[in-house]
Parts: sequence; structure tokens; C-alpha cells
Amino acid sequence: MNILSDDIKELIKKLAIPASVGTLFQTLYNIADTYFAGKISPEALSALTKSFPIYFIIIASSIGITVAGTSLIGNSIGEKNSKNASIYFCQLIFFSFLIILLITFIGLNYAPEVFSIMGSTNEVINLGLQYTDIIFLGSFIFILVVALNSLLHAEGDTKTYRNALILSFFLNILLNPILIFGFYFIPALGMKGIAIATLIAQTVAFLIIFIKVLKSNLFKNILISYFIPKFFFLKNIFFQSMPIIISICGYSIASAIVFKYAGLSGEYAAAGYGGWYQNRTSGFITNLGNKYSNYHNYCSKFWCTKYFKN
Repeated sequence: MNILSDDIKELIKKLAIPASVGTLFQTLYNIADTYFAGKISPEALSALTKSFPIYFIIIASSIGITVAGTSLIGNSIGEKNSKNASIYFCQLIFFSFLIILLITFIGLNYAPEVFSIMGSTNEVINLGLQYTDIIFLGSFIFILVVALNSLLHAEGDTKTYRNALILSFFLNILLNPILIFGFYFIPALGMKGIAIATLIAQTVAFLIIFIKVLKSNLFKNILISYFIPKFFFLKNIFFQSMPIIISICGYSIASAIVFKYAGLSGEYAAAGYGGWYQNRTSGFITNLGNKYSNYHNYCSKFWCTKYFKN
């Protein structure tokens, strides 16, 4: 597959189908976590679903970084400017670390207040923090996965991310009951087990994508100097990513309000509503991210190839 010369209709099929399959397993990933949380207790299910508005920060940041990286690197590839493509990738990694520091600080310091605003009981708050504290401590894994994958998407490789998502999904299903309820010498970790299983599965996805990136032609041309902050590139990344991040964070506020009123009927009602809401919304948000990412990718390849080819 040649991303610059193949027919645009065929490229869309080759890129969109693997991305869609990956999206399916990303949605199933959240359904599995919800299922196992319900096996712990209704309060645990309520805690997990109420953590979703907080977890939205990571989702929004991931989508924003994906959009920025895919579009800007893709434009540079379309212009046949491999140097700029490599620089954008390196600057995206630097930008990602800034985002990681910000969202980790927000998640660790303000999660208790968000749970309280949603009217959670002390038990649900404690269970929720067991999950979110670990997730936000490992947020760098989520962000680096999508930052690295932006290079692969920009080059037209959506299969690697699909394969990583499928593998991490099955690994998550395997690890969840072991870490939640214990197995031989492994102690029962409860809500912490769900978070740890997620991070282990994401780490495996990270390694798969990282190994693939190392084999990329663009990566082979990278110089250490490309990682030095460059205002022009960081500015473009910022303005490409922030509108998406801010707009998706709006869903976080809306869902927190809904949980506030659902909780007026008790934690069981919040758990029941949250189980449905998390599964529906996780698929919607992931599809939204893929739509923006693929839109920028296809358009940048098509127009840059049309107007900049020699």
C-alpha cells in the first residue's frame, strides 16, 4: 500500500476497516471492565462508572494528540517533507509529556472533589479513588501509545494499533478476574486489580507499537536535536489538539451532571445507569476520535499529494 499514490477510495477501505475493528475491541474493553466491577459489588460498579467523567480527561487528551499528530505528520508526508514529519513526531512526544504532567496532576488532586460533586457516598469515593489513582499514575502509558501510533496512522498503518487493541482486550479479560479476586499467591486487589490489569494490557500495546515505530523510515531519520522544543511546531500541535480536547471534556462535565441527578435515587441507580452510559459513551467517543483522526489523515494525504507532488 502506497499512501501517496494509491486510489483514495481504496486507501479509505484499507485504513478504515482495521481502525473500525480496533474501535470495536476498544469498546468491548470498557464493557469487560464494567462487567467485572459489577462482580465485586454494586458500589464498585457505581465507583467505576462515576470515574468515567474523570477518565474522560485521558480520553480527550488521547484523541487530541492523535488528531494533531496524524494530521500534521500526514501533511508533511504528503508534502514529501520527511524532515518536518520527523520533527513533528518528536515535538508531539515532547508535547505529550507536558499533557501527561498536567492530567496526572489534575486526576490525582481533584478526583475526590469530582466524586463528591456527583453525590457519591464515602464507600464509592474510596473505591473510585482506588481505581483512578492508579490509572492517572499510569496515564503516561495511554498518552504515549497514541502519540507513537500517530506516526503509524500518518504512514497509513492502522493494522498495528488494531492488533494491539485486540491483544490488550483479551489480556485484560484474562487479568481482571485474577487481579480482582486473587489467584494462588496473587492477592485479591478488588478495584485496584481492574486498574492494574488495564495498565498491564496498555503496556503490552505500547511495546507492540513502539517496536513497530522503531522500524519506521521516519524514525530512522530522527536526530536528538528534533526533540528540543520548537515554538512553531508546538504551536501547531497545540492549536490542532486543544479544540478537540476541550470539546470532548465537555462530555465529562455533562456526564458528571447526569450522574449527580441519577445518584439522587441512590448508588444502585447510579450503578445501573452508569453501566449503560459507560458502554454507550465509550464507543461513541472512540468513534469520534477515529472520525477526526481519519478525516485529517485522508484529506492531508489527498490534497498534499495532489498539489505538492513534483
